[in-house]
Amino acid sequence: MNATCSSFPGVPLLIPDLPAANALLPYLQRMDQAKQYSNFGPLVRELEEALLRRFHIHSPAPLTLSTVANATLGLELVLSALELPAHSRVLLPSLTFVATATAVLRAGHIPVLADVDPESWLLTPEIARQALKNVAIDVVMPVAAFGAPHSMADWQTFQQETGIPVVIDAAAAFGSQWLDAFTGTAVFSMHATKSLPAGEGGFVVSSDAGLIARVRQLSNFGINLDPGPQLSVGVLARIGSNAKMSEYHAAVGLASLEVWETRAALRRTRYADFCRALVDVAPGLRWQSNVHDISAPTLLCVQLPSHADRENLEKVCAERGIGTRRWYQPLLGRMLSVAPHCVCLPTPNATVLASEMLGLPFFPQMDDEQMKIVVAAVTEAMDLRIAASSRRLA
Repeated sequence: MNATCSSFPGVPLLIPDLPAANALLPYLQRMDQAKQYSNFGPLVRELEEALLRRFHIHSPAPLTLSTVANATLGLELVLSALELPAHSRVLLPSLTFVATATAVLRAGHIPVLADVDPESWLLTPEIARQALKNVAIDVVMPVAAFGAPHSMADWQTFQQETGIPVVIDAAAAFGSQWLDAFTGTAVFSMHATKSLPAGEGGFVVSSDAGLIARVRQLSNFGINLDPGPQLSVGVLARIGSNAKMSEYHAAVGLASLEVWETRAALRRTRYADFCRALVDVAPGLRWQSNVHDISAPTLLCVQLPSHADRENLEKVCAERGIGTRRWYQPLLGRMLSVAPHCVCLPTPNATVLASEMLGLPFFPQMDDEQMKIVVAAVTEAMDLRIAASSRRLA
């Protein structure tokens, strides 16, 4: 999909947007002075406090937060911290990145793969309620696909009605997904490709302070760090993992947070400009219905009018050296390493989306000329569609 051709300048699929080295220097100097490089050091704690302040602005309830080495481990630790019986069933959208499913499997549970809404591309409470009519579910893990946020109020209602805990995989949704209901838990990524990058990293935020305490403990091998009458400090309280964020990654995260609003505004502007240009030449393109709710877009994924249109666009882009990606495909239920371990529910909407979706280049540094190259490729692909239709009518 990403072949290059010397006759075209090409456009990469994405370029990470991380702080420059000079922006990191003050944090690295502080780290050297403190001589602490891991184990919940001062930079990690400062990052956690800064993130928590942002979430408190949008939350009606007290929240707690813990950083982790990455969002995948964050999901796995949350499932462990819920202290579910082995082989519990976790409802997921079939249209999501593989890490959502692998976290469930590594935690010792069974992914139950459900459909998504055809407009928002999300697993919704309504879909979850329908799934419950066919299979027992112990946890629901909706995904903020491509950064599109969920309604926490709707999921709170679902949790209250069913008693089933809900954990949002909000890996790509920093700045868009808030815990703006009285209950909620979400896991965010700080991977290099996300809008708040630390190179690698993530964090878990929740209205359940006990859950976060267990996640934090599990991220440090399961060692007890809090003095109390039950256990001494240093005693192994749980079987955990080494999933702590390092001070180095916290330094990058803090530097990224300093300029987040500026970079997010640039992402929104460039994304809107690009979408307008694409719609002008290809009005049949479709986006998620809540794409405008994304505060800092990191990916541009479109739905073509048909599978043949997608293949045409992929071919044109490959010839011009333009990067494309079939995001979240094949569906989880069709992945050979995942499918045997899952319960697969009917997924008519996700199946159609998977046959027509395509990721196009997008990054905040993208200039007008690069956009024009992609728009020209889309125009050519749509012309191929018109020509094929004319031949059929002739």
